Amino acid sequence: MIRHKLKRQIRLYRYVVYKETLVDFREHFWSFIGAIFGIGIIAWLQHLQLPRLENVFLIGSFGASSVLVYGAIQSPLAQPRNLIGGHVVSALVGVTVQLLCPDIIWITAPLAVACSIVAMQITKTLHPPGGATALIAVTGGTKIAAMGYWYVLSPVLSGALILFLVALIFNNITPKRHYPVKASRLRRSRRQQIRSRFTAGRRHSRS
Repeated sequence: MIRHKLKRQIRLYRYVVYKETLVDFREHFWSFIGAIFGIGIIAWLQHLQLPRLENVFLIGSFGASSVLVYGAIQSPLAQPRNLIGGHVVSALVGVTVQLLCPDIIWITAPLAVACSIVAMQITKTLHPPGGATALIAVTGGTKIAAMGYWYVLSPVLSGALILFLVALIFNNITPKRHYPVKASRLRRSRRQQIRSRFTAGRRHSRS
């Protein structure tokens, strides 16, 4: 019995190692193409609005988002609600902090990131690059500061929508890639929470 369980465990480990080290050239190709087009379009559009020295969006938040929406499309954090909502919510928080707080970097920077994380958690739009979007709002320079809440619409919302539209195209070309993921772990967990709350509410009302 113990030997059988041990062999089964070894087979499981070998399968996991095989899957983790498997090189899927088609997957890597479409990730590369998606990122090229997504970031390329944003770079072309945004250089018309911002000076070269202030194109920090491409290095920070949108570059990190590309890793998720083109390279880890199964992740709950890469889904459209998280991609678009996370950036927009974080941008709103960052601009608000920049406008209301004194221009002291060791106050505005951590406050913008911390508040954006909580805001994304509350709105169910958690997207890690959103922290960078909020941070850029308070550290991006005079040009970005002068934009105020227009920063939320462009380049943040417009850039997130470009990444999303490109992801819809290139993440659905092959039958093995599907975006957005309909049965993601995040959605399943939310459904389970709703069902458990509904069941608990019915039991409480009956009692």
